[in-house]
Amino acid sequence: MSRCLSIVIVAVVVVATTTAASARVRVAESNALTGKVWVLAALGGNAPLKGTELTSEFGAKLRVSGSAGCNRYTGAFKVSGNTIRISTLATTKKACAAPIERQETAFLKALSGARKFAIKGRRLTLASAGGRTLATFEAQTQALGGTSWDVTAYNNGKQAVVSVLVETKLTAMFGKDGSLSGFGGCNEYTASYKATAPKISVGPVASTRKHCEEPAGVSEQETAYLAALETAATYRVEGSRLELRTAGGALAVELHRR
Repeated sequence: MSRCLSIVIVAVVVVATTTAASARVRVAESNALTGKVWVLAALGGNAPLKGTELTSEFGAKLRVSGSAGCNRYTGAFKVSGNTIRISTLATTKKACAAPIERQETAFLKALSGARKFAIKGRRLTLASAGGRTLATFEAQTQALGGTSWDVTAYNNGKQAVVSVLVETKLTAMFGKDGSLSGFGGCNEYTASYKATAPKISVGPVASTRKHCEEPAGVSEQETAYLAALETAATYRVEGSRLELRTAGGALAVELHRR
């Protein structure tokens, strides 16, 4: 009798240990999904159309967002183990070329149809309930060292984000040695930076002293841009886009990879 009881106890311990191990794996899978920017590598076995970037970011508050290649989208998601459900997707209403719009529709359909996910290394696979691969993604690197960018918009210090003046070009180059340099539209500038995703600090910024009058507003633009750089507290790389945000979450500078 005691021998039978011992066997039962051992069996229960084995089952409990296996269940706990499985639970840890499920939690690890879920954690690996969130907090990253995933860039689409293939949709239904086909590479994305040239010149398009489709992304997904699964947030800690069970919200998913990204670029569908033409429009931005947001939605909700739930995970349990290796199962996933993405719902209530909403998009902006920008019009694009017909092939890009068809790809966008197929991408959003794939997200809505996903029922399983798997992460291996830096690759995420979304699959249907039957196991058919719908989309595969690669994790976006957040490393800034050795990258170069063109500025597309900046905070003007008056609670407004404005585009760069026509006929001007603002740049930023992040060195692997912690140096930041670029062109502010009139003068060259340099600074130091520290970045450990998602946190970043920049400054102080120093620049040359050239005076520029054309185009109108170029000097004011440069002053506001350099000041905006120093307010950066967090950053995020998504495809070819880089966003620098303030500690309060406001957009400081928006850049595009060169």
